[in-house]
Amino acid sequence: MPSFRLGLPTWENAHRPSQPSPFSRFFTEVREYFGFWYKYIRRRGYYWFSKFESGKDVLVAPLYKQRGKYSRPFLHFGTITLIFMVITFGPLILDQTRRSQDEQQQGTSSGVLNTVQAYGEDLSTIQSEEVRAFRGGEIHIHRVQEGETLSSIAKLYNLERVETITWENGLDKNAKLKPGQELRILPVDGIRVKVARGETIYTLAKKYGLGSDAADAQKIVNYPFNEFKNSETFELAIGQTLLIPDGIKPEDRATVPRTAFAPVLTPDAGAVSAVGTFIWPASGRITQGYSFYHKAFDIANNGGGPILAADSGTVIASGWDSSGYGNRIMIDHGNGFITLYGHMSLLQVKVGQHVARGNVIGQMGSTGRSTGTHLHFEVRRGGVLENPGNYLR
Repeated sequence: MPSFRLGLPTWENAHRPSQPSPFSRFFTEVREYFGFWYKYIRRRGYYWFSKFESGKDVLVAPLYKQRGKYSRPFLHFGTITLIFMVITFGPLILDQTRRSQDEQQQGTSSGVLNTVQAYGEDLSTIQSEEVRAFRGGEIHIHRVQEGETLSSIAKLYNLERVETITWENGLDKNAKLKPGQELRILPVDGIRVKVARGETIYTLAKKYGLGSDAADAQKIVNYPFNEFKNSETFELAIGQTLLIPDGIKPEDRATVPRTAFAPVLTPDAGAVSAVGTFIWPASGRITQGYSFYHKAFDIANNGGGPILAADSGTVIASGWDSSGYGNRIMIDHGNGFITLYGHMSLLQVKVGQHVARGNVIGQMGSTGRSTGTHLHFEVRRGGVLENPGNYLR
């Protein structure tokens, strides 16, 4: 007859210890691992620390007993080492410093115009290239070649007047050049002078044929390589060298014609839509035209007067500008053109306001980096400063 056994727990099964879980075993092993390293590092660290303390005691004990005995030899040895280092490496350090200074001076011309007229990366790059093209304001030494004349040399350096070369080099207008002769060539047409006691930019402008009005001295201020003791008052230092752009030697003034600009009256406002050509924004005379270092027109009028919007558009800037424009207004004409009006005495439009061609936007003044009442007028196309004469009608 078959037998059956019930699966009831026996005493042995009931008291058998349960197996730990894998998770518990993992943490137990990790704890044992770090415990081992803690004990090992502590034991070895104590061992090396005790060795260090023993060695330190061995070294310090005799020094402490004979303190001061080795100070003089140590100082003598240190002084001799320092002198050796200066003699050996000093010339190398000085030569490297001199090279760095020369490289820095050569590179300063790339950013001269950025502080006043920079408007976007493209404009900054173009201006830097043009400044470098004019040798960064440096005077170039030209060695005369066989067959060269004053006229050919002036043309080679983009100078319109041979007098710029003769005045700088103390030559007669009809002087014959010899091969190998060295000539100093200025970066622009004009004359280089040494400032005497009592002279100012205004007296120099009058003396060298720029004009007697305050705005005529603006050419001297706008030339980026001229320096002043005070950038606000344009104070000059006695004996400093100054370049007068388009200046004329006093004794030669009668024989050298000076470019004259007739007064231009502001025309009546035309159509109200932007067409890409501009009416004259102010009445007066042009005291400074477009050049590589002055990408604008300066229109001066001693009596001041209203400033007009050269074309229809939206005002995108109206207020004080610390870079030199003073009170200035910028108008976006919506066709890729932006016009800027600087040195104004009174602003009569606000940002966001729409203006029609010929609307009065402010009054002519002399705020910011300015020597007299005039309007600084810029035409920007795609972020690049254009010659206003190409668009004014």
